[in-house]
This record gives sequence, structure tokens and C-alpha cells, in this order.
Amino acid sequence: MLIIFESVLPIFLVIAFGAVLKRVPLFSEAFWSGLNQLGYYVLFPALLVTTLARADFSSLEAGRIGWVALLAVAAITALSIALWPILKRTGLSRPAFTSVFQTTTRWNAFVALAIADKFAGLEGMAVISLMMTATIVPLNIINVLVLVLFSEGKTNIMVMVRNVVTNPLIIAALVSIVINVLGIPIYDPLYAGLDLMARAALGMGLLLVGAGLVISDALKPKPMVLLPTALKLILFPLVTYALATAFGITGMALTVMVLGASVPTAMNGYVLARQLGGDARLYSAVVTVQTVVSIITLPIALLLVGGG
Repeated sequence: MLIIFESVLPIFLVIAFGAVLKRVPLFSEAFWSGLNQLGYYVLFPALLVTTLARADFSSLEAGRIGWVALLAVAAITALSIALWPILKRTGLSRPAFTSVFQTTTRWNAFVALAIADKFAGLEGMAVISLMMTATIVPLNIINVLVLVLFSEGKTNIMVMVRNVVTNPLIIAALVSIVINVLGIPIYDPLYAGLDLMARAALGMGLLLVGAGLVISDALKPKPMVLLPTALKLILFPLVTYALATAFGITGMALTVMVLGASVPTAMNGYVLARQLGGDARLYSAVVTVQTVVSIITLPIALLLVGGG
């Protein structure tokens, strides 16, 4: 247990450092906004290309990994929707439900990539990237639909469809898979340049996760913050483990898939919550609490599945 904890501790230390840096007056809001843009449009797509374009999928059971990731998202989505009538009776507002839904179904792939890199190197990162490729499009579509249906504001659906279609992460993942499957060669100096940018992506991504946290929300979490925290950090990994074993996935791939399901929610849903009339404050509170709690739950999940 100690070995696993010490393996993931550097990841959370970088996240914590990002939270500290955000509160240092040396850096402006424009600085952090620029880093987010750089990561989203340049560095993270470069990371996906270098991870997926030359990955050896033959030993990774790529099809089964993709199906398990999709089915796990479908199962958690169905459960979250089924909870709405119950949560409505407790007085939960429609915008607040969208944030409960988003923070239950989304996962922070960049935290997962950073930990997978430490545990299993490029092969582990390839598993996480396959999970991203399989789920990034349906997850974005599902979450946008829930926001449209449950939020109390007006939404331009065509704008959101365009945002999904032009998502640089989606484009990079799909292009990389095509390059890999068709065996299209990448000019070595070009690949080396992409790799240099990819190396910057994980560290910067973790700093940005920390910068987005609201520490005060973690000190006194509300009950509606704890529900998606339990669903995301406990139920999601259990569902993924059950489906993966049912599909015959074992060894490193199984461990990394459970890792992917055990990480906290991605921060990008916060932007959607603000744009589409969701409860952005609740979203940031859940992300903060999940990130803090996952320091404990993630090593336990890896230990139980045999990661250490």
C-alpha cells in the first residue's frame, strides 16, 4: 500500500503546487487562461498523437478496452439519470443535477495518463488513450444533452455540436488511430518535435488541475458534493472492474483501466456548466473534493486490483 501511495503522491504534489501557484499574485488570470488554451489546443493533442500513433495495439486488446470503457460510461450514465426523480424530491435544482451528472460521468484523463506513465510507461498510457478515444465523443455529447435538457437557460445546440466536432482532443485521437491502423509513417524529426511538446503536457496539465481547485469547498463539503464523489471514486471503478473482467481483460490493462475509472472528474466540464446554465459553483466544489479524496481512494483501488 505504501509503495502505491508513494507512486501516486508526486502527481498530487504537483496538483497541490498548482493550487498554491494560482494563489500567488505573481501570475494573472490571463496567464492561467493562456496555459489552458495552450494545453487544450497544442500540448494535449501532441500527447495523444505520440501515445496513439505508434502504439502496439495488438498486445492491448484494443477492441475490448474500447467496449468496456463505453459500457462503463453507459452504465454510470443510466444510473445517474435514474437518480434524478429521487434527487428532485430532495429539492435539488435542475442546474445542480447537471453538475452532479457531469462530475459522476467525466474523468480526468490527464491525471490518469500521468499515473499510468509511472506504473506502466507508454503501454499504460496507450490504454488510457484508448479509453479516451472510445469515450471522449459520447461523453461530450451526453453531457451537453443533459445540460440542454436540464438547465434553465437557452442554449444554441448547433454551437455545441460544432464545439464537439471541432474538439482538438477528439480530432487528435481519431487522426492518431487512423495513422496507426493504416501504418502511415510519421517523419522522425516531426515525431520528435511532437514528443517534446507532449512531455510538457502532463506536468502542465496537473498544475492546471490544481489551479482550478477551490480549497474552501473541500474543508466543509455539502451532502450533494459527497454523492457524485462516491459515485465517481467508488462505483465507477467497481463497474469498470466488473465489465473488464467479464470481457476477459487481465494484468496491466485491467489495472490501468481501473486506474482510469478511479481518477477525479475533469475540470473542462466546469466551462460547459458556465456556458450552458449549469451549477458551476457546485461543479468546482465536487472536483475539489474528489481530487482530495482520490489521494486515498486511488491507491486503495490499485491495491485491490493488484497494481502493487
